[in-house]
Amino acid sequence: MPDDKTDNSATDGGAPDGAEALERLNANLAKVEGLSKRLVAALGQRAPSDQGLQGPSQELYLKAGAAYWADAIANPSKLLEQQAQYWAQAMTQFMEMQDAIATGKMPLLDDDDLPADLAGDKRFANPLWRTHPYFNFVRHQYVLGSDAIRKAVAELEGLDAKDKQRVEFFATQVIELFSPTNYFATNPDALEKAVETEGESLVHGLENLVRDIEAHGGEILPTLADPDAFEVGKNIGTSEGSVVYRNRMMELIQYAPTTETVHKTPLIIFPPWINKFYILDLKPQNSLIKWIVEQGYTLFVVSWKNPDDSYADVGLEDYVEDGYLAAIEQVKEITGQKQVNAVGYCIAGTTLNLTLALMKKRGDKSVKSATFFTTLTDFSQQGEFTPFLQDDFVDAIERQINQDGVLNSYFMSKTMSFLRSKDLIYQPAVRSYMMGEAPPAFDLLYWNGDGTNLPGKMTKQYLRGLCQGNQLADEGFELCGESLSLKDVTVPLCAVACKTDHIAPWVDCFRGVTKMGSRNKTFILSESGHIAGIVNPPSKKKYGHFTNADVKGEAADWFEGASFNEGSWWPQWEAWLAKRSGAQIAARAPGEGGREILAPAPGTYVSEGKKH
Repeated sequence: MPDDKTDNSATDGGAPDGAEALERLNANLAKVEGLSKRLVAALGQRAPSDQGLQGPSQELYLKAGAAYWADAIANPSKLLEQQAQYWAQAMTQFMEMQDAIATGKMPLLDDDDLPADLAGDKRFANPLWRTHPYFNFVRHQYVLGSDAIRKAVAELEGLDAKDKQRVEFFATQVIELFSPTNYFATNPDALEKAVETEGESLVHGLENLVRDIEAHGGEILPTLADPDAFEVGKNIGTSEGSVVYRNRMMELIQYAPTTETVHKTPLIIFPPWINKFYILDLKPQNSLIKWIVEQGYTLFVVSWKNPDDSYADVGLEDYVEDGYLAAIEQVKEITGQKQVNAVGYCIAGTTLNLTLALMKKRGDKSVKSATFFTTLTDFSQQGEFTPFLQDDFVDAIERQINQDGVLNSYFMSKTMSFLRSKDLIYQPAVRSYMMGEAPPAFDLLYWNGDGTNLPGKMTKQYLRGLCQGNQLADEGFELCGESLSLKDVTVPLCAVACKTDHIAPWVDCFRGVTKMGSRNKTFILSESGHIAGIVNPPSKKKYGHFTNADVKGEAADWFEGASFNEGSWWPQWEAWLAKRSGAQIAARAPGEGGREILAPAPGTYVSEGKKH
């Protein structure tokens, strides 16, 4: 009789484990074939875009090449030394790998041996990068090649500062692109998971890739957050309020009070129209909107229209007249007040400066005080956006706009992502396409992917007149029949910048504030970046802030004399705002006085261009 422990799976109708695994692998390969057909069809949807948006012009390549060869001719020994050093190190690493295979002894590459930006890099956390000869060698070679590129660019002479910065940026993009973790054959995490799942991870990865390409009309841009995890007005953007006014540019939302009394002077927030306003109302725990209402303010927030090609001729003057000035007049009418306090965030803060300068010219005193969140007004230093603000790229944007009428949100999202390509492009792509993981349910990343189009005329005005021409800070920006300048901004103001902001660097924000005409200036520097530094509720006790009442001179001097304060800047700003918001009166509810309620918050414009 057979032993009770004998495996009878092969004789009782079951298949051996190996056969089952092979069957699953074949089934997954069949799925890959079907998905590949969808992939080809999805790529075929790609609409032609201007080649100037895909990379720098040939002129930059020629300048960099000419500078490199001029340096090589003038100093040939330097070039030979660089090449000899690189090849010697590469050969040494190859021989060490061969020896490791033969002897089983692995030469370790410690973090102490790595450049600062690669030390502790989570992409290389898998132990195989240190213990396996093949992966150890690949990582060695990547580090060596990356270092060689950086040194070659750093020592490049004969380029002006902007061209040098652009070459450095694009060299960094090359380094990030060729990271071995970005490729299946040199990513041990992806290989291990493919083996463990009999190829199912690759099927899921291909499904994710096809989904993204189909969603972006043939373009490849990783989805950063689960698109089905959130619905604006359901589980994000849920603060209670009502749309009390609507025109072709915006919806005006009045939020329901949560206190019995409120300050007499109402507050209106103008968020950026590059993304949507609910960044200030993601969830109750970190909602600036909810917090402001709880402090006893009648709060209004503008939700901008997501423009289509019919908005091609909409310019900054339309945002000012039909956005800012219309909203201010509506708030005055609803509350019965002659003045409001106003907040502008990012590009909306820049345009609030234009509006205030125009109101100064017109003798309009409707704004009592202004607050600017991460607002650039002096563009003499273009920071990390330098690669994208030169003529070749801006010319390409203009050509694309002339074709489409608007700058599609895809191009802006792609530009922002490439400023942090490792975190916002390559690592999400690896997790999604090679590991087959679903995007996380992360509200901030969901919002980040919920971009808007930009009207053609407005985009040209902003890029040419403000960013390239720096006209608002210099000779004056022509708008609405007036020449507008920062010196025309004379209302009491508070500016909040963020210490590690790569979109609106705080030193540049500070420089713009010093040029404004107001005699009453407050500057607050929050820790963290463009979003986390602003969406920083007191309850988290996470990021602190710096203050210094002497808002003039150079940013470095201001910071040297600044005091550090634990916790969020919100309470300090609210104390500043309260002094300019009048006495307490009975709370105002949306719809009082017969005002028609057009829709519940968050309104209708916020959902345009998004499935949810």
